[in-house]
Amino acid sequence: MQTGNTRQAMAWLHTWLGLLAGFVLMVCFFFGSLSVFDREIDRWAIPETRFDPQPMPSYDNMLKGIFEKSEPDVAEYNQLMPIYHDPAAGDMTPRTELPPDEYWAYTTHRDPVLRMGVGFRVPHPAEADEHNHIHGNLTIDPRDGSLVPDDHLKIGSDWFYPLHYSLNLEWKFIGYYIVGLAAFFMLVALISGIWIHRRIFREFFTFRPAKRAQRKTLDIHNMSGVIALPFHFFFAITGLIIFASFFYFPVNSTMLKPLHELSEEIEASHTGLPHDRAGIDADIASVDAMIADAKHRWSERGMPGEVGFLMVTHVGDLNSYVSIYRAGSDRVALVGEGIHYKAATGELLREDPPHSFAEGAAEFLTGLHLQHFEHWFLRWLYVFGGLLGCVCIATGFIFYVEKRKSQHARAGSQGSRLTDAFAVATVTGIVVAACAMLLSNRLIPTDTSGKGDWEKIVFCSVWGLTLLHALWRSSPVARAMSNPAWREQALTITVLAVAAVIANWLTTGDHLIKTLFTERYLAVAGTDISLLITAAIAWVSARKLAPKPDKSLTRNLSTDTATREVGYE
Repeated sequence: MQTGNTRQAMAWLHTWLGLLAGFVLMVCFFFGSLSVFDREIDRWAIPETRFDPQPMPSYDNMLKGIFEKSEPDVAEYNQLMPIYHDPAAGDMTPRTELPPDEYWAYTTHRDPVLRMGVGFRVPHPAEADEHNHIHGNLTIDPRDGSLVPDDHLKIGSDWFYPLHYSLNLEWKFIGYYIVGLAAFFMLVALISGIWIHRRIFREFFTFRPAKRAQRKTLDIHNMSGVIALPFHFFFAITGLIIFASFFYFPVNSTMLKPLHELSEEIEASHTGLPHDRAGIDADIASVDAMIADAKHRWSERGMPGEVGFLMVTHVGDLNSYVSIYRAGSDRVALVGEGIHYKAATGELLREDPPHSFAEGAAEFLTGLHLQHFEHWFLRWLYVFGGLLGCVCIATGFIFYVEKRKSQHARAGSQGSRLTDAFAVATVTGIVVAACAMLLSNRLIPTDTSGKGDWEKIVFCSVWGLTLLHALWRSSPVARAMSNPAWREQALTITVLAVAAVIANWLTTGDHLIKTLFTERYLAVAGTDISLLITAAIAWVSARKLAPKPDKSLTRNLSTDTATREVGYE
């Protein structure tokens, strides 16, 4: 009896935590799946970047000149400069006169473009112990150094990717906390789900398509949950671990902030990397020579490779140093093997030592979650696992509504109706919004000012409209019937996905025959094929969701017809 009560309690916990967290987790899983190929989606969204990945270009001949011409971001200057500046020091330094303090450049094995950034120093900060910076970020074509306009939104890496861990709600980092809470609820829901389904191995093979909708839905829910159970558990817990020290338990930046800064100074004295500027101007030696030396040292350690991340700290100062990190696409662990040089002379300051077991384990788990490594088959397994999570959550929503809508209809309750409407907007609505965003990306002229902002507006507006549509069409659920919004939004996905592929063809000339066979640019071809597969799945789903004729009415009509045919009218 006690075991039964425990299972009932676990079932209650699984149901309600799954329902509450499911609306957030659906977004995390779907856009997390898209994030596996975020750089490829970027190539589709920004035709100017459709070329092969490039290595880090020459600092001396290209990057140095670009860094020196960079300017602080206007919006960031207007927002942060009044906060950082000490009013007692007089007028604020004009935006274009802020001195640079740090340079950085970043690329991966999947990036044809190079991301660069400059941290500009505030000359008279309000708090002297703060390293306040106004940033200026840019993207270049590493083949010739030409700028790729930053108002062209990188839909994959700058919208879909952060959406899966922050909901793109940056105010007070509220999105990170919402996702973190949902991930914690997910762990509890997974454990309670295992407790409920004691015969978990049998349910792995149980699917009864001939049964009624509620039974079939539960079978699919159980199967998708069991198949990807290790995947779901791993990504939930590693996601929490990755952000724990930054947002969920930010002890190092709050209560222990003074100790943290002291620790930085002690670490700087041990590593030989200057913590502060010396206040003495100094030129920088050949960074290309430092890069060549770093590559040689990596080769001697049995791991030849290219530069993935380059950073110059304390620019223009005697204490300036250059940090060169190896691209780690050949391994799972997120390790850069950094080598640091004195900027003024090129003298070697430090080679990062091997990490401890705990640090290595953390880097391995982080690398496995972020999957920056070069392994295409494993990437597709990530997509498969993420989409199985979507199936598990979606069928959980449907089962919840199917189980209760008759009871709610008799009681006059609107609970099932509201739940179903939010489920529609969460399951099909996010796909509609994503397809609409991609379509708008191809339809909005390239030279439109703030093009990326308009694409974000399209995404948010369409997603909001899918919720309104689902609520408007949800009245049948209150009568224990199905919501037609499911089918209508599935048809919308079909139209939008196909339209996005056609729009890409018409605006760029990159059709599937060209991208698959002629020029073989698989990033664009893969995105188009994924859109067409999405359209096909949505079309089949819409056909399955078509209203079924009333069988009793069909039988009566057949009987009347037969009676007339034999003359017994």
